[in-house]
Amino acid sequence: MELFDLTIHELHERLKRKEVSSVEATKAMLARIEAVDPKVNAYITVTPEEALAAAEAADRRIAAGDIAPLTGIPVALKDIFVTRGIRTTCASRILGNFVPPYDGTAVAKLKEAGAVIVGKLNQDEFAMGSSGESSAFGPTKNPWNLECIPGGSSSGSAAAIAARTATATLGTDTGGSIRQPASHCGCVGLRPTYGRVSRYGVIAYASSLDQVGPVTRDVTDCALMLGAVAGHDPMDSTSIDLPVPDYTKALTGDVKGLKLGLPKEYYIEGLDPDVKKALDEAIETYRGLGAEFVDISLPHTDYAVATYYLIATAEASSNLARYEGVRFGHRAEGGANLIDMFRKTRAEGFGAEVKRRIMIGTYALSSGYYDAYYLKAQKVRTLIMQDFLKAFEKVDAILTPVAPTPAFRIGEKTSDPLKMYLSDIFTIPVNLAGTCAVSVPAGMGAAGLPIGLQLIGRPFGEETIIRAAHAFEQATAWHQRTAQL
Repeated sequence: MELFDLTIHELHERLKRKEVSSVEATKAMLARIEAVDPKVNAYITVTPEEALAAAEAADRRIAAGDIAPLTGIPVALKDIFVTRGIRTTCASRILGNFVPPYDGTAVAKLKEAGAVIVGKLNQDEFAMGSSGESSAFGPTKNPWNLECIPGGSSSGSAAAIAARTATATLGTDTGGSIRQPASHCGCVGLRPTYGRVSRYGVIAYASSLDQVGPVTRDVTDCALMLGAVAGHDPMDSTSIDLPVPDYTKALTGDVKGLKLGLPKEYYIEGLDPDVKKALDEAIETYRGLGAEFVDISLPHTDYAVATYYLIATAEASSNLARYEGVRFGHRAEGGANLIDMFRKTRAEGFGAEVKRRIMIGTYALSSGYYDAYYLKAQKVRTLIMQDFLKAFEKVDAILTPVAPTPAFRIGEKTSDPLKMYLSDIFTIPVNLAGTCAVSVPAGMGAAGLPIGLQLIGRPFGEETIIRAAHAFEQATAWHQRTAQL
């Protein structure tokens, strides 16, 4: 087994025993990126000099007996995290030359833990997309089939794990942008409860929906990554001041007596037969492990997509107003006056999907339409949140599909935005409710593409879904399959 094939906990044991150095592991990962990424396009920026310097520092820590679970581990970040001295583009032309002067909190926590950051990962532009196709740097490709999408918006975060070009990654999840690509790429992706991980230093798309989370090769790594980045941050007013548990203590493999809800609104006609088969088999696996199933209803699910695309686009319209060519990023040449320069800068800098969402959001917030659209959507959001809280009075977690189909072909849905938006139909409600969920590998489709299952937990119930995901993982072998590149 090559060094780039190892999980966090496997590499950690080798580093602790001094069988290998962080420099050796980092060099192996950088060589893997150079060999494989031209096919996958998971990276926007690779940082070999910074990575090797960090690896040398990690080796010094290890030699001094100071080793944490992430010390010396090569990781990568979605290019939505601001990183001091390293270009941060959000996969947009408008930020193509932006080099931040500071690290975001999640980035700083990884560095404090001794992790080695090897680069910045591709994504949908400003995290707006479900396929990885809206990036100004070209689409990311699915390592399982290079003609298919890896999912989005954290496309590079999942593709890098599947391609073995990072040991672990961080992504963001606004409407399913960690869980859906994790499902399509056969890895583990967790969206924590809103406020569990600081958003300080994360370029905003929709501030009330965005959340930072890990994408990893197995559930143990997921627990380690979440433990490293979670916690209160005074720099983020939405960060929750709660103790951070040791998530690895949830890795018991025991789900006996755990009550899992099956919402009727998620098991619908039109669900891909391969996805349905994988979910049916997963349910039987859990039954065999001693879990109990309860039929539940989340009655406002049908309104989730429409609600999300009103709230998210309205918040995006506000958040992206700052990109006008004055303070940072791209500035168009030849503007006749200030307003003309604003107009040309935004026309040149933003891609089609970003422009579409800004226009929808601006319309929803405009005079005469605010009450009819945005305010109404916020009221429906409250109903969706109440649906989940009511369900959690009966069950410990909820089991659902992640996406209605396995990964589709690149270009298949780009001409039909509404069809693309429905890719997130099973993930969006979690973001609207502000709760936590994890995607874990659960099968393979007939075309050889991975399928994930989603476990949804109550607010700050990450330990429960990690416990349930780990038990399933231990009872199956789906997470051990690897894409061949």
